[in-house]
Amino acid sequence: MLNPLAQELNNALSGSIAEPLFSELGKRIFFPNGIIAQSGEAKKLGKTANGTIGMTVIDGHPVTLEAIKKYAPGLTDAELVAYAPTAGNMELREIWKEKLIQKNPSLKTKNFSLPVLVPGLTAGISYIADLFLGQNDALLAADPSWDNYALICETRRGASFHQFTLFADGKFNIDGFEKAVKKEAETGFVRVLLNFPQNPSGYSPTKDEAEKICQILKAEAEKGVKILAISDDAYFGLNYEQDINPESLFAKTADLHKNILAVKIDGPTKEDFVWGFRSGFLTFANPEMTEDQYNALIKKLMGIIRSSVSCASTPGQSILVKAIKDPVLEEQKLNFRKILEERYRIVRDFIDSHSCSKLEPLPFNSGYFMSFYVPSKKACELRVKLLNEYGIGTVAIDEKTLRVAFSSIEKEKLLNVYETIYKVAEEL
Repeated sequence: MLNPLAQELNNALSGSIAEPLFSELGKRIFFPNGIIAQSGEAKKLGKTANGTIGMTVIDGHPVTLEAIKKYAPGLTDAELVAYAPTAGNMELREIWKEKLIQKNPSLKTKNFSLPVLVPGLTAGISYIADLFLGQNDALLAADPSWDNYALICETRRGASFHQFTLFADGKFNIDGFEKAVKKEAETGFVRVLLNFPQNPSGYSPTKDEAEKICQILKAEAEKGVKILAISDDAYFGLNYEQDINPESLFAKTADLHKNILAVKIDGPTKEDFVWGFRSGFLTFANPEMTEDQYNALIKKLMGIIRSSVSCASTPGQSILVKAIKDPVLEEQKLNFRKILEERYRIVRDFIDSHSCSKLEPLPFNSGYFMSFYVPSKKACELRVKLLNEYGIGTVAIDEKTLRVAFSSIEKEKLLNVYETIYKVAEEL
């Protein structure tokens, strides 16, 4: 028996692309009219006294210990220690939507939701899986992929994790992607997660590749297939080559077809170099969804947030509002991006001028990482030898993929690191 509030949201979403894509949990979830909702009303109307929220208040402000306050003198008590709204600081959400349009100009004329703040991009992916991935469903992603995708999909949700080989002939594997999408489409549904710049490869599609990816999805949507197109944009904007598609795939899929629900997962953690803030955003788009339907979908997402972490941390959100409005932010970000690109160029030059019979570098042009394909399937052995004998930390994504985060290696050390990787690989 569905809760009446869940049924109300389902009714609001009836006929939308979200309705057939929901998991059983997605159908059941709702945002309760409990403490959070009632305290929101009391915040507006409880002028005499507000006894709804479990905070200690003196003179109308939440109390803050001096031992805490002295480390954040620029924040008010509320900005530092008060509970944040379930869907995040409203001003920050509105600012992020404006920034999405600035970074993806084609979104200006498109219909998409107000972003919802989530406690990190990983949480965002997990919440989307909660809403749209059931035990009889499958999520399609690249091979290689970030290992957390499989953990969320298979272990946490009990769904199937399907992969297509990411590269063919040194390029994005368009044919392999198309075959995989068509295979998924036989079920009537495609749930696909595309992550660019990609982790672990550090690859972003060219403008032509991005167009072809969208054409493949649109072709299936035109046949009546219901598609969930998830764009994991954790490293968005860190592009180092001119031919890379400059906008997120979300900007293209937002109005691609009525049978496609586009979801964007992004945030400041990588874009604004605040990894530990654990602040991400989820944004939805479909050309036929109404504002009321977006609000209903967001309330379901709020139910997922409320039933897991309740709300994200307040200080990071407060700082981000101030920082994003600071005119020096973009210049400072540009300086850090130049450092990342300089490291990329050093690695790029080394890879282009050296070879190793035991390693094949995967294509890379963006982001924080690059990876090697290890034909011997000894990536784990290579990782351990590099770490134990040379003090070099890398990540074996799987038995055939070794990831190196050049983002965290000082430029003076890069050549030695890569020379050692090649040397040790040859010795295995």
